[in-house]
Amino acid sequence: MEIYDIAVIGGGINGAGIARDAAGRGLKVLLAEQNDFAWATSSASTKLIHGGLRYLEYYEFRLVSESLGEREVMLRIAPHIIWPLEFVLPHEKHLRPAWMVRAGLFLYDHIGGRTSLPKSRGVRLTPEGHGAGLKPDFRRGFAYYDAWVDDARLVVLTLSSAREHGATLLARTRCTGARRDGDSWRVTLRDEASGSETEVRSRILVNAAGPWVKSVLDQELKLSSPGRVRLVKGSHIVVPRIHDKRYAFILQNPDKRVVFMIPYEREFTLIGTTDVQVAGKDLPAVISPEEISYLCDAASRYSARAVTPDQVVWAYSGVRPLYDDGAEDPSAITRDYVLLLDEQGPPLLSVFGGKITTYRKLAEHVMQKLARWIPPHRPWTHAETLPGGDFGGRDFAAVLAEYRARYSGLDPHWLARLLRRHGTLAGRILDNANAEADLGEHFGGGLYERELAYLVEREWARTGDDVLWRRTKCGLHMNEAQRRRVAERMAGGK
Repeated sequence: MEIYDIAVIGGGINGAGIARDAAGRGLKVLLAEQNDFAWATSSASTKLIHGGLRYLEYYEFRLVSESLGEREVMLRIAPHIIWPLEFVLPHEKHLRPAWMVRAGLFLYDHIGGRTSLPKSRGVRLTPEGHGAGLKPDFRRGFAYYDAWVDDARLVVLTLSSAREHGATLLARTRCTGARRDGDSWRVTLRDEASGSETEVRSRILVNAAGPWVKSVLDQELKLSSPGRVRLVKGSHIVVPRIHDKRYAFILQNPDKRVVFMIPYEREFTLIGTTDVQVAGKDLPAVISPEEISYLCDAASRYSARAVTPDQVVWAYSGVRPLYDDGAEDPSAITRDYVLLLDEQGPPLLSVFGGKITTYRKLAEHVMQKLARWIPPHRPWTHAETLPGGDFGGRDFAAVLAEYRARYSGLDPHWLARLLRRHGTLAGRILDNANAEADLGEHFGGGLYERELAYLVEREWARTGDDVLWRRTKCGLHMNEAQRRRVAERMAGGK
């Protein structure tokens, strides 16, 4: 029977980060995910690496400070999938007075320490500038910077790094049970494709199952835990782009929530998110008509062009597994993470809460919690770039220029998209390609046979959805027949 140092349940961003950190410390690591990696919450975020400006109103100063510090780390180690993004906040004095907004932004500029991003400032909202796409009655606002991330690719690349450090990573493999046996855990795993079961041993078990963290404790492990989880659904819609500028809007809603309108995939605008409390029976999450209307109404309060449900080209929902701190308002529940350690025999650590921005730091704190059972090792993940992010001190534009010169026979705009997905790993896909014909069949939306083969071989892709909506967003740029062709190809069709 195979014996591991750490077995991780859950292949979202937290599980991926823990597996990477542990493997890089020389530990023998196993990770099992019941579906595709980043299948649930970790591919359904607002796609931001941010401190959480609105968290200041709930006095989450530690979380904001840590998040802003991590924003700097992530910009450095993943420059291909994370980049700065300017946000514009149109001011409405009846919702929040200007002095309060200025004070919040000043604190946001400084609470995280030194930053490479520009400081916040006041801006005039004009149709040609920061007010593009807005109703003309919005004339003044504020601008600040955070960062954009391709969330699902962050998970896949983190797992790719874990694999490089020796981790065993199993997608579509469900943990059906685990029990303590002497000085280790006996963990039963079921391959969801074949139905076959195997058993492994692990000295440490980490429950990073996200929205299923409590059900794993109750059902698979049959253990009681003092930790309680609140499941809060966040939904997003995608509509044709509202403006052609590169900045995003953060909008104040009359219910005191904020809604983002973010440039997305060049041709679209991403609008989100909602806060709706749900139960375990509601998993996986699906957007409701009421949420679509809520987001359309929130955007239409500001947008010069009304946003209506019939414009929605794609929608998605994720469930945040928040630690239950007793707050009644779903928006007020802490977004901070809580790590609960059960030492009644071989250690079990359960992860409650967390956000994409702080996943790397969360993994370090997991290692600290488990320090008595693992060899000493200095933190390391802040210093090693994720696969494809080794730009050698150059910025994205310089790397792109090099690739465009090297592959001058290929569409330069398509090369930019490929480089944004894979960074310097794009060279493995391109190899000696000199023309579009060298890339194999074009499925539509910028997806070619070479990249599809790479996603299957190196990134665990098995279905059309894995490719079109998680490893890439090519599905947005395809028609239904093209998407169906990819699904058939992934299912074994010619």
